[in-house]
Amino acid sequence: MRAGILKHWVELQSHEEIQDPVTGEITLIWQTQASVWAEVAPLSGREFIAANAIQSEITVRITLRYRNDINSDWRILFRGDIYNIAAILPDLWSGLDYITLPCTQGVNNG
Repeated sequence: MRAGILKHWVELQSHEEIQDPVTGEITLIWQTQASVWAEVAPLSGREFIAANAIQSEITVRITLRYRNDINSDWRILFRGDIYNIAAILPDLWSGLDYITLPCTQGVNNG
């Protein structure tokens, strides 16, 4: 993968449980796990039609260097927008160079 296409700075976030020290109430919050360079690409018309057969809400494809800690419960913040991870796809050659994340856009409250 050419590093030059990774030109967008994104935040990878996961759910964290925090406990109020006074009341003991447990609250779920989104915690940034990492900020990384990625490629954020809107789906082309052809890709959108293909994705529509499976998932009508998928609107972008986010590609980043391989990480083994991401799961589909996480979300991505990019330029103030929230993207929910629909799938985690390894690269076609080694499976360890980069991952592609088809994403839906919108608020993910958990």
